[in-house]
Amino acid sequence: MNRIKLFFISTIIGAIVCACGVYSFTGASIPPQAETISVSYFPNDAPLVQPTLSQRFTEGLQDKFLRQTNLRMVEGVGHLHFEGSITNYRTEPIAITGDDRAAMNRLTITVRVNFFNEFEPGNDFSRNFSRFYDYDSNLSLSQVENDAIDLIIQELTEDIFNQAVVNW
Repeated sequence: MNRIKLFFISTIIGAIVCACGVYSFTGASIPPQAETISVSYFPNDAPLVQPTLSQRFTEGLQDKFLRQTNLRMVEGVGHLHFEGSITNYRTEPIAITGDDRAAMNRLTITVRVNFFNEFEPGNDFSRNFSRFYDYDSNLSLSQVENDAIDLIIQELTEDIFNQAVVNW
């Protein structure tokens, strides 16, 4: 009998917490009146352009918020709004061997993000986010590029999500 009571009490508490709209199990703290989100296309303004990166990053950021919140994606400007651009996409050697050859290379992607919160403008920000992927120099960038981009986008969108709506 105690298990049933505990289940009902926890269900009621969970419903109350979720209904107020300020907490989710992902740790997101979203204003209760916020219902919509918008993510403008992030153009690739980096000196080295990877053709699919803009689309992949923009969709990755949209997907992150659709999966982790109850916000509805809208065209134009939502209650929470993201815009910006990809400012850097580069690969460079990071570990040099004794014979001056690279042992490891690093792919780095940097995005400039402007975030606007209609209901809590004190949480607005404009900043750069950067992540990298290290790979063996015996491999070419084209051999690791798709997996590297996927991982970097996942890390970048997590960082941006945390900055925008996780206030820990």
